[in-house]
Amino acid sequence: MVGLALALVGASPSEAQAPGAGSGTEPSGTTVPDPDGSRQVIVGNDSGSTVAVVSVNGLIDPILANLMTQSITAAEDADAVALVFQVDLDGSVIPDDELVALVNRMADATVPVDIWIGPTGSHLEGKAAYLIFGADRLGMSPGTDLSSLSTPMNLRLTTGPNDQVLPQLQGSAATRVEAATIGAPGEERRIPAEEARTLGITERDAPTIGDFIVNLPGVETRETTVGEETRLEPVTQVVFSQLSLLDSFMHTAASPAVAYLLLTIGLVLLVFELFTAGVGVAGGIGAIAVVLGCYGMAVLPTTWWGLLAIALSMIAFAVDVQTGIPRVWTGVGLVLFVIGSVTVYDGVSMSWLTIAVGLIGVALTFTIGMPSMVRTRFSTPTIGREWMIGETGRAITDIAPDGVVQIREAKWRAFTSRATPIDQLDKVRVVSVEGLVLEVEPDTGAGSDDHERRPSGDAPEPTAAD
Repeated sequence: MVGLALALVGASPSEAQAPGAGSGTEPSGTTVPDPDGSRQVIVGNDSGSTVAVVSVNGLIDPILANLMTQSITAAEDADAVALVFQVDLDGSVIPDDELVALVNRMADATVPVDIWIGPTGSHLEGKAAYLIFGADRLGMSPGTDLSSLSTPMNLRLTTGPNDQVLPQLQGSAATRVEAATIGAPGEERRIPAEEARTLGITERDAPTIGDFIVNLPGVETRETTVGEETRLEPVTQVVFSQLSLLDSFMHTAASPAVAYLLLTIGLVLLVFELFTAGVGVAGGIGAIAVVLGCYGMAVLPTTWWGLLAIALSMIAFAVDVQTGIPRVWTGVGLVLFVIGSVTVYDGVSMSWLTIAVGLIGVALTFTIGMPSMVRTRFSTPTIGREWMIGETGRAITDIAPDGVVQIREAKWRAFTSRATPIDQLDKVRVVSVEGLVLEVEPDTGAGSDDHERRPSGDAPEPTAAD
């Protein structure tokens, strides 16, 4: 019990108590009257036994696989009556040989390892469905479903240097697996709880975890009657457990949607920080988000071209951030980002809503938000660019009054304070620097005295003609 208590989070037996599933078997034991007048039948006489319940959800990644393996060892050390995995799993991202090792560890455990799919709305999908090979019993809550065992691996999940194979099952376990092997090879379909019961994949209805536990062999129960309602409740202590706070955080970071959004947000913040003075809060948060996003991408099956497209999209966005105006490179960045978002994962799905959130957020950031933020941050004269005052270059676009100029092979956003606009390819001279924006004037015939008579950035005095 000490080993199990250290590994699992304790819970009172009442947390697993629920109305019985109506097994149809008459319990034996000693009849004891309750103070409130209800009748209790105590089955068994050892109240020190334990059932361990471990909640697992999401994708089977290294963290979740480690939790399941450690839970089996802890249950064995504590000599538990049973270990129940309460699952809501979307698949597996660990290597096939590690998945086979986990299934065999379940099958070879000295304590019964059972699976309950619940609560309502839960699933056991993809390669995670192969966990039923290692389970002694399987229960499903109404409104849940199980993937058929017709993935490309079918029943020949063999891999690794030791040629590990799934356990050879007999009796009810073999019948359960055979019933779940429906559909054409490679064609996965979902088996709802009602169909699973009809096919014999599950033995009885189990709407709640309590209904599932009270029907497990070795679990001590009591029959309680209050009024006209009779139900079975476990006498055996039930101990609940789940991932620790840190492991839960890292497990969440390795989910497809979270890893994608973390990487996107982190890269956007780093691009923003690149064009601002110093390393501030945005840069620190961006670095942390990129690290967590990279961790998630490393755990999940990804494509190199999808990651490359996302990285190149940020470089393209940065080109236009340099000029301060969304132009062609912003469009190139958006196209690359869409390609990367759609193709970044190989074998795991990500909802279109998540992709839409990422795309819309990036588009708004680099077309509206980023230029505005950069201009605001550099609204005061920038230290270190005084050398540009007096430099000459050419107008890349018409400046009337805003446009783009090229100074020493670099493109800059520029404006002119002259009433006469500057035509494309005309020579210009820099008269002041305001953040990332240059004030320019025509180089030919530019009045230097006029520039000296007014402060940099001020508009010319109105004339009578105005």
